[in-house]
Amino acid sequence: MKQEKRFQIFGHIVMIIVTLCAIIPLVLLVISSFTDNDVLVRNGYSFTPEKWSLEAYKYIFTSSDSVVHAYMISVLLTLLGTTCGLTITTLLGYALSKQFLPGKNLITFLVFFTMLFNGGLVPTYINYTNTFGLKNTFLALLVPGLMMNAFNVLLMKSYFVTGVPNEILEAAYIDGATEFQTFIRIALPLAKPIVATIGLFIGIAYWNDWMNGYIYLTKRTDLYSIQNLLNRMIQNIQFLTQNSGNIANASQGLASIPSVAVRMAMAVVGVLPIIIVYPFIQNNFVKGITLGGVKG
Repeated sequence: MKQEKRFQIFGHIVMIIVTLCAIIPLVLLVISSFTDNDVLVRNGYSFTPEKWSLEAYKYIFTSSDSVVHAYMISVLLTLLGTTCGLTITTLLGYALSKQFLPGKNLITFLVFFTMLFNGGLVPTYINYTNTFGLKNTFLALLVPGLMMNAFNVLLMKSYFVTGVPNEILEAAYIDGATEFQTFIRIALPLAKPIVATIGLFIGIAYWNDWMNGYIYLTKRTDLYSIQNLLNRMIQNIQFLTQNSGNIANASQGLASIPSVAVRMAMAVVGVLPIIIVYPFIQNNFVKGITLGGVKG
């Protein structure tokens, strides 16, 4: 009994340390974003800055009229992408959990194969631009992410096999339910934890994605997501910093930009929605990970 109690105390101490290692940098990030830029440059990062300032956030929201618009693009992209991606992943995972599915082994192999190999950036770019014509369109942000993550599909399939009792499904068949009715009314409600987990994975991937906009949006800057817009702001600041001695008025323009604090503020602006949403699905997320990863 004493040994078990000691083990629990040790485990709690370890988890407290791990939690602090995750929270402390985030707290320092937020504090730094509200710190005066000159103080930040002179004294470095601190939990108790000499001077507080909102200049970094003022720069983000006043230097460009498109910040709010970019936020709306990101919200729309995340909602649509998560809904479509989750639908495809759930349907495919449920189908692969069925023993009688024709060609199940082949389909499972093809899904697993994509975890190991992909076509590469250049062939992917050629297909999406020349074949599908997605360049400089909103679909260029949405469609590439709909090519489901194989890990998510296999995680969903594993949950349906281990977390949804087959006896309940058979009882529904005996009562006259069709396969689709069984999926909607029986399997899907029981799979709520894994659905929430996969939804979080897909949503974070869409919210944090900047690569698709960087590659496919060469002219339509009005379609920039918040990540693309913040990335462009950082690039502009870096350009002014590197060429301040060669371009007229560059030094003067750079002096008016809180170049250090604004990076912290951009990180806060980008991660804030995820922090707000996560607590609402935390319980389902933990349960989905533990039950969905029991076996393949």
